[in-house]
Amino acid sequence: MSTTVETPKPAAARPRRPRPQLMTVTQAAVERVKALIDGRDKPTAGIRIGVRTKGCSGLSYTLEFADSQQPMDEVVEASGIKLLIDPKASLFLIGTEMDYAEEKLKSGFVFKNPNEKGRCGCGESFHI
Repeated sequence: MSTTVETPKPAAARPRRPRPQLMTVTQAAVERVKALIDGRDKPTAGIRIGVRTKGCSGLSYTLEFADSQQPMDEVVEASGIKLLIDPKASLFLIGTEMDYAEEKLKSGFVFKNPNEKGRCGCGESFHI
């Protein structure tokens, strides 16, 4: 007498939720990034954005020229520019809008991050 053992069938895979967009970039930020890249003497893969421990509130945004794209970088392309997101910063930046603002006494990139829980008084750092 032989018995047949049926192996269980794997459960059907559930469809994945769409991933939220990592970052959006305003036209003002695109234009400023293009100007910075055009003013550089050597070829550039894009601008690398990261987050590091700094300031009163704990974290601050970093921007630097990227000579090459790293294998784990998240890539955000907008109007001909490429932002390379450091993989360690990805979770901090989900849903963030990058803008560029010029005021009478200061100018610079502004990050509108829905994950921020607070900022320091000088605006240099934030916490999540």
